[in-house]
Amino acid sequence: QVQLVESGGGLVQAGGSLRLSCAVSGAVFGIDDMGWYRQAPGKERELVARINSSGGANYADFVKGRFTISRDNVKNTAYLQMNSLKPEDTAVYFCEAEIPHGISPLRYGKAYWGNGTLVIVSS
Repeated sequence: QVQLVESGGGLVQAGGSLRLSCAVSGAVFGIDDMGWYRQAPGKERELVARINSSGGANYADFVKGRFTISRDNVKNTAYLQMNSLKPEDTAVYFCEAEIPHGISPLRYGKAYWGNGTLVIVSS
């Protein structure tokens, strides 16, 4: 029942900005880590940014200073603010959420993925 839906992708010129959203729906009462990944044609999926439940974030080197990941734990939504976009940022961007299952000490996180949103950055 858990679903992740990304939105906000589109076509933008180099130097422009986009804000991606990832809405988590379903039987979710909490979310652990959330992340944004991207995959360009012919390349492997790579981590863009990740944020834990407390707001601590990590970024790939190629987006540091340009992208900001955030989350709203009430709305169960994550965001990726992308500034100073470059053509090499062109990719399908996927949202991932780690949803806790079970009860301690058997608690574990299961990763759920959205279907992606396409970002195209033109020259």
